[in-house]
Order: sequence, then C-alpha cells, then structure tokens
Amino acid sequence: MSDPTAVRRMFDAAEAAFGGVDVVVNNAGVMQLASFAEADDAAFDRMIAINLKGTFNGMREAAKRLRNGGRIINFSTSVVGTKLENYGIYAATKAAVETMTAILAKEMRGRNITVNAVAPGPTATELFLNGKSPELVDRLARMAPLERLAEPSDIAGVVSFLAGPDGDWVNGQVLRANGGVV
Repeated sequence: MSDPTAVRRMFDAAEAAFGGVDVVVNNAGVMQLASFAEADDAAFDRMIAINLKGTFNGMREAAKRLRNGGRIINFSTSVVGTKLENYGIYAATKAAVETMTAILAKEMRGRNITVNAVAPGPTATELFLNGKSPELVDRLARMAPLERLAEPSDIAGVVSFLAGPDGDWVNGQVLRANGGVV
C-alpha cells in the first residue's frame, strides 16, 4: 500500500475484473510499540509508510476512480482516544487518517460517496496480540465494560454497515468500535 504504483495496479485489476470499484477498505496497518525515547527511525518510517501513506494512496485512487455512490472506509484505532503509553507513533498515524477521512468526505461532494473510518479497540488479531503477555492482553480486554477483546467479526460488522445501504447517511465520521473503552 505504500507504493503508489502498486495501488494503481490493484485498482486497475479490480476494474478489469469487476467493471469498476464501489467500496474501498483501507485496512493495511503495522504497529510497533515503544516509548518515544526508545522508538527507532526504522519503526517510525515503516508505520508512516504503511499506516499513513498507504491509506493516503488508497484514498487518492479511490477519489479518482470510485463509482458514484461508493464507499471509502479507512481504519484508525481507539488508541487515538485512550492515548496509551508506547502507542504514540502508531496513534499519530491513525489520528492523521481520521483527519484525512473527514476532509476527503467533504471533497467527495456531489458524487454520493461516503468516507468514514472505523477505530477498533483491542481486537483478537495478530497485529494486536503480537508481543503482548497474556496478563497485558487480559488487562487491556478488561478496559472495556464488555470485558473482552473484540473478535474480527465484531469489526467486520461495522465495516459491513458502512459499506451497505444502512450506512448511507453516515459520512465523515469515525466509528469507535471498542466495547466502550473510549
């Protein structure tokens, strides 16, 4: 996703296979936890390249090529709201995605294209679980009043809502699917 040429080729392939593009979900992301003092440039550059530039590349192609009435759904994180230590760089990339989401929603005026973001909380995925102790995972799961991690299907339901007809009137928003953490 960080390579604009590859993103254009992906859109070309989708248009060739399906006659056009109606829904784009920008969900590529990487995360490396570290305090600001301990963060290294390589991790910073990688998160910027994939989380921010990758989303930008997808949004830019979608803005040019999505059929009228389409949907753009970006992924953020509820850490933008919780502001947990060691998540600073990751959260910063996702806060930028939220800002771009709101602006692109306005830029799509007149095309009936909605642009929204989903900001999951702790979700039982490899991205979230990688490198965390069972005790930390349990503590983070209990932050939500529902006292569990989200399952990928919980987040998929929110994406499906935004992509479908019931999401027609939701535009320029961030849906924090986090079980009540924020």
